[in-house]
Amino acid sequence: MLKPKCWSFSTRSNFVAEVENDGLHIGVKGTGDIRFDFGQNNAGWLEFDSPDLNGAVEMSVSEFNEPLMALSTFPKKTMVPKKHGNTYRLELNPELYEGVQYGWIHIRSLNKTWHINNVRLVCQVRPVNYKGSFSCSDTLLTRIWYTGAYTVKLNLLKDYFGAILIDRSDRYSWTGDAHPSQAASLVAFGNYEMVKQNLAHTSDQSNGIRSYELYWVLSLIDYYYHTGDAKTVTSYIANACKKMDDAFKVYNTNPSLVFYGWDERLGAGFEHPDNKESQNAYKMLSIRAWVEFAKAMKALGRMDLYNKYNTYASEKITALRNDSRWYEDFGLHAGADAVNTRLLSLIERKFIYLKSFTDPVNRVSYSPFNQYFIIQAFALMDKYDQAIGSIKDLWGGQIAYGGSTFFEVYRPSWNAVIGRNSPVPNNQCGFTSLCHPWGAGVTKWLSEEVLGIRPTAPGFERVDIVPHLGRSITNVAGTMPTPKGEVRASFNVLNGQCSITIPQKTIARIGIPKVEKNIVSVTVNNKVIWGKKHVPNEYVASVSQDDSFIYLNGVNSGHYKIFIHYKGNTPKLVDVPVNYAAKCVQVDKLTGGNWGGKYGKDGYVLCNYLGDGKDIQQLPAYVSSLTYYKKNGNTLPSNNIWLTNTTDDRALAPDSKNGFPRSATCIYAMDTDQTGITYTVTVNLKQEKDYKISLYFVDWDDKARETAVEMFDEASLKLIAPVKVIKDMRRGTYITYAYNRSARFRINIVRGPNATLSGLFIDPANQSTMLPTKKES
Repeated sequence: MLKPKCWSFSTRSNFVAEVENDGLHIGVKGTGDIRFDFGQNNAGWLEFDSPDLNGAVEMSVSEFNEPLMALSTFPKKTMVPKKHGNTYRLELNPELYEGVQYGWIHIRSLNKTWHINNVRLVCQVRPVNYKGSFSCSDTLLTRIWYTGAYTVKLNLLKDYFGAILIDRSDRYSWTGDAHPSQAASLVAFGNYEMVKQNLAHTSDQSNGIRSYELYWVLSLIDYYYHTGDAKTVTSYIANACKKMDDAFKVYNTNPSLVFYGWDERLGAGFEHPDNKESQNAYKMLSIRAWVEFAKAMKALGRMDLYNKYNTYASEKITALRNDSRWYEDFGLHAGADAVNTRLLSLIERKFIYLKSFTDPVNRVSYSPFNQYFIIQAFALMDKYDQAIGSIKDLWGGQIAYGGSTFFEVYRPSWNAVIGRNSPVPNNQCGFTSLCHPWGAGVTKWLSEEVLGIRPTAPGFERVDIVPHLGRSITNVAGTMPTPKGEVRASFNVLNGQCSITIPQKTIARIGIPKVEKNIVSVTVNNKVIWGKKHVPNEYVASVSQDDSFIYLNGVNSGHYKIFIHYKGNTPKLVDVPVNYAAKCVQVDKLTGGNWGGKYGKDGYVLCNYLGDGKDIQQLPAYVSSLTYYKKNGNTLPSNNIWLTNTTDDRALAPDSKNGFPRSATCIYAMDTDQTGITYTVTVNLKQEKDYKISLYFVDWDDKARETAVEMFDEASLKLIAPVKVIKDMRRGTYITYAYNRSARFRINIVRGPNATLSGLFIDPANQSTMLPTKKES
């Protein structure tokens, strides 16, 4: 049971709080709200004791610092508590527990003073121990490792890997989602039996998503290399072959993928999953699965399957290379999956890196799930500083927001417009989860790449201990659980002191990192084993080197103290500046509906002004069309007329003369199944041209709406402007952007019943619209 870390009252005079040895006691003298912060996200339910409760009381829980109240059509998490003797419990679902950091007691009415005692969160936590560990000189990376591990631990349900989120039926294990969760679990907990159970649980359950079937195969391979359990792997050979043979059968036919990722470039989840980038990524994922499965089958002694799936991979990569430019239209995700096949040439990898991996904004996926595969590609391209930069942006940004677990989706620019632990945008993923274990793959990556411990033969019969510290990390230490015992390693490239522990029946290759310095000598257990060349000794079978490491090969089990005599300095890391292709020019809260003379000099759209979804449109000659999209229904947003024939100046004027009467109208999206809570508006240009576009939002019916706006280049679908959150728009708010190409805007709910849009206005780029405004950060 957890006690709250802190609490606050909406009306201080109505509550009396006393902290005694047995906990917190609150006297209730009037109506109001009490908020409790439990300090971290938990899987639990909220309850309290009272011997004398009277009047009307409700309770809420949330991952945010605000409850989901009646204004919202999101899942209801405010209810009257159930009474069990003197205990009052919020029961939101049959299993009771939910993702909770914050809890509330709402006193709606009372007859006389009463008392609240022993407020608590009753938590469900599966008993698994941290057998792995990680720490380094960059404390943020250390926090990221443990936050990923904690996210997985919090979501270990029954005998499988699931999610504490219940609102979207995610409280069970999805075949592909489980892949990074299981990967993190292997290095953090070594809970092999539970991973084995989840492989069984998900072996025939892909939810129709093709990529998830292949991620299951990758999970099986992870399990094999970490456990050496040949019997279990053998029992799944037919299952794995069926999945991969199906991928071979549909290769290059553009099959229905159903889903590849939430990122706009991957079709925005279930909206456009079969776009070109997703299809290319799926082909590359297929090749990767064949290559890695072939390698595992060779270790298992199944040379027939090794030859079969190696042939699949080589046949397809050879066919691709019939076109020397085959990879040039690959974006970030397809490029990552291509690199992860390990079959690309240096020229191919270099092109993909320069095209998609150098921009700090767009080298980050919207989904931490997909970013796991991107940082794998960074490592294979030997771009560790860049990988770590993206990790700190994506996963470190979630911690900076206040997250104690990792999210389903996240954009680094959220932090500039969303308060700490405040509600986040809810996009095409539906109700956004802040505790999503599918985003924890970074934990395994840090263990395998920065700490550098990775099995190279099933069951850790052989292991690599090859740390990649880049230019920013000066020391790293940690452990990796194995069936034979722990592998331990620590490297300090400032003082040269390192230590390694290798368990019984394991042979290691140890990489001594050069970190762009000169190494004068390497000493193992006080004996020089390398000084410009290998000095024969009883510890190391041989020594080799490349540009980045001196490798100590054939090191047997035991404990080793290593000293590296460095000369010189590692160059300092120079951060790449963050630049956006488009600019948010201004936020105007003063103009209201009187747009004439200030906006729309080149053209305008008054959304649903004629009713039944019909706009008043006057587009510039350089704009070919303006289109809407929402998943489901007729693929168009819903529409609404709040009021016609009004003199309220918040309503948009019917033309540039700013006359009356007016209509207050909008388009919006909010489906009851949450698959349509977001929509897009696309402005298609005939050719490149500098222009400004302003979007008008008004919270006409005063429903406390908060709306997030994302802007993408329509051709590349890259994010081209920081996410903006529009609040306090009862008087009407314009947000203006400047760009020179076709653009897509995604309109997302943060708070309120829906995200409405009332108009768009296009102006020449050189027009001054810098009005006296109240600007949002």
